[in-house]
Amino acid sequence: MKFAKEIRVGNIIMVDGKPMIVLRSDVNGSSRTGFTYKWKMKNLLTNSPQESVFRGDDKFDVVVLDKKPVTYSYFADPLFVFMDEEYNQYEIEGENMGDAIGYLKDGMQCEAVFYDGKAISVEMPTTIVRKVAYSEPAVKGNTSGNVLKEAKIENAIEANQIVVMVPLFVSQDDDIEIDTRTNEYKKVVRG
Repeated sequence: MKFAKEIRVGNIIMVDGKPMIVLRSDVNGSSRTGFTYKWKMKNLLTNSPQESVFRGDDKFDVVVLDKKPVTYSYFADPLFVFMDEEYNQYEIEGENMGDAIGYLKDGMQCEAVFYDGKAISVEMPTTIVRKVAYSEPAVKGNTSGNVLKEAKIENAIEANQIVVMVPLFVSQDDDIEIDTRTNEYKKVVRG
């Protein structure tokens, strides 16, 4: 059992005996009055959406799911298709993908998450390396302190490009390492 405050987006929990995936979590309140968590969830069995509000000390059973290594193959709107090493294909709905959509690249290795024999989402590697598709050039003289700029990274579907805040010295076509949990720049990868 986990408290509501420990539940993250992408976790599968049991709510009223039904497996629900947490798609979005909004936190309200303060440490003095207590926090409430408003979750947008989806029933894994019926695909029906639901929104609920819980207190931080409400407890939930977290469902442990099966995982299998897969490779991203292609996008068949609105489904993302992955393949395992035995050439079995798994289709996952875009709304279940969360932030992973922005990091996908053809042939990318990740883990498919299964519930009751059905692929329901994917888990990305903790860090990935991506090429900077577009970034503004640094402005001369704007180098005092820790100044950051936006950089779009390459991925399979241009409409889902993610923007990462990077230091001024990072330029277009550089390969950078990104933490997929926080969408934070780690370092430039050379060679």
